[in-house]
Amino acid sequence: MAYTCRLTCRPTSLPCMKSITYYLTLFVIKLKGLKREFSKDPIDFNKLRKEDVHRPKPASFRPHFMRQFSVAETLLTEVKPAATNGFLLLFCPGGAFVYGPARHHWHAAKQLVSQTQCTLWMVDYPKAPENNIAFISENIDAVYAYAVETHGAGKVILVGDSAGGTLLTALTQRLVQKSKALPLALVLISPVMDASFSNPQLDALEKVDPMLSKAGVLSAKRMCAQHYGVDDVRLSPVNGSFSNFPRTLLLVAENDITYPDQQLVVQQLCEAAVEVKVIKGEGMPHIWPILPVMQEARAAFQEMTSYIRRTIAGASDKV
Repeated sequence: MAYTCRLTCRPTSLPCMKSITYYLTLFVIKLKGLKREFSKDPIDFNKLRKEDVHRPKPASFRPHFMRQFSVAETLLTEVKPAATNGFLLLFCPGGAFVYGPARHHWHAAKQLVSQTQCTLWMVDYPKAPENNIAFISENIDAVYAYAVETHGAGKVILVGDSAGGTLLTALTQRLVQKSKALPLALVLISPVMDASFSNPQLDALEKVDPMLSKAGVLSAKRMCAQHYGVDDVRLSPVNGSFSNFPRTLLLVAENDITYPDQQLVVQQLCEAAVEVKVIKGEGMPHIWPILPVMQEARAAFQEMTSYIRRTIAGASDKV
């Protein structure tokens, strides 16, 4: 599929020859029973939370510096290189709104800082079902406002995977709607764009998705939606507008039940003349660029950090 945008581009598909580490990763996913956990309705969020890491050891980020602070009800972990370039990556991790961040998010955070020389804030926002999408969104708004206050909107890049990508996409829609300062760019990794999971193409993909299943994921979205409903634009950005979005990088996976709705969003971005680049992982699972060990993940991650560095260089040239 070709996408005609302000920046004319075709989806970049990474090599389809799979590495041994690809099959090893799929084996580990199966061994951990992720598909089984995401097939439960209601989803067992307490079991998933056993993967949570809220306060990592500072030594694990050396030679970078680490500190923690709060904005509203959100715990922020700052990872800062010794020689920062002045730009901030606001990293919003996934976890179906009910858990996280997990170890793979922290590993990705360290690599992002090392490869871009940006400061990074890990956004540990309030989770469902104790909190609903309205309260979570208010927290995301407050964190972004503080990031703009401390760094300036033009030096903030939003990075999010899965449900984190949902929150950042919806944040950007609100910023445009309210005519507020926009971030420099969005980097979205397997973002969930429609919490209703009603796309008819989803059923066929569920058979090949090694990680996610509609029943459990939809259960988690309903826990977050509560009385607002899963069609609320804060949970389903596909129902909102993509006009005037900043430049956007989308990393999508072929064997992922969230993929069909990402395709719809790419089309909307292109129709809105947004500068968008798409990297598609052929045969890849959900959030594959930040899965550890896998060779294909490292290649995608390098594409992502190269994009961030090029974006920063372009912004610096305009100053």
